[in-house]
Amino acid sequence: MEYNLHSPARELIELRMAHADLDLLIDAAGPGGTVDELTLRRLKKRRLQLRDRMACLERLLEPPEPA
Repeated sequence: MEYNLHSPARELIELRMAHADLDLLIDAAGPGGTVDELTLRRLKKRRLQLRDRMACLERLLEPPEPA
């Protein structure tokens, strides 16, 4: 698999790293955290957007199953 600068595989790796970073941030900002509710909702929305984009890229990269 080719990992050039603009390949879908590389973008998927970068999205997974960003998603993991957001997971850590959201977990740290959970109940009793110092982040307000609006910021927490925005972080969760961004994490969901990343997850959706990752799913699209995974479908693009995985070959379809034979019938």
